[in-house]
Amino acid sequence: MLKIILTNFCYSVDWIVRQAGRIASLIMPVLALVVAFEVFSRYVLGKPTIWAFDLSLFMFGYLAALGGAYAQQKRAHINVDILYLKVSHRTRCVFNLISFSLAIFFLVIIVMMSIGKFEEAIEFDYRRQSEWAPPMFHFWIMMVVACGLFIAQLTRDMLAELYFLMTGHALIEESCDGN
Repeated sequence: MLKIILTNFCYSVDWIVRQAGRIASLIMPVLALVVAFEVFSRYVLGKPTIWAFDLSLFMFGYLAALGGAYAQQKRAHINVDILYLKVSHRTRCVFNLISFSLAIFFLVIIVMMSIGKFEEAIEFDYRRQSEWAPPMFHFWIMMVVACGLFIAQLTRDMLAELYFLMTGHALIEESCDGN
């Protein structure tokens, strides 16, 4: 029964993070269009926009932050392979549990700071210091969501590692494409 609950939790987190990764990937072509339009506007028309830099900055921030959990799901983050690949699978699980715990600790701090910054941005109407001056509150909401997704993915990964350490069997058989 416990394995079914854990497996369902893992599949749910995997699905949510995968969908967030796909949505975040849609930002890239829009970002490219914004930058291309700014280049065209600035160098061909001779009339730079007041909004393209700020918009592209926010979109890049969204893309990078929202992609963190998806990168974790795909195991695309940097690893110290010199040591990691020379130890047993059980030792790797312990290394992962330590690093995932540290990551969650720091992500929780970022969530708490982001909530505080969001409240300040609303209360004091913080805006980007530019000619366009867009509001900043949405960035802090995105940081909370992105960190929440990352924490969920790390929690899912920790459960899988703990399950392996306790039973000697994988909680979920990973396919070749990571899904």
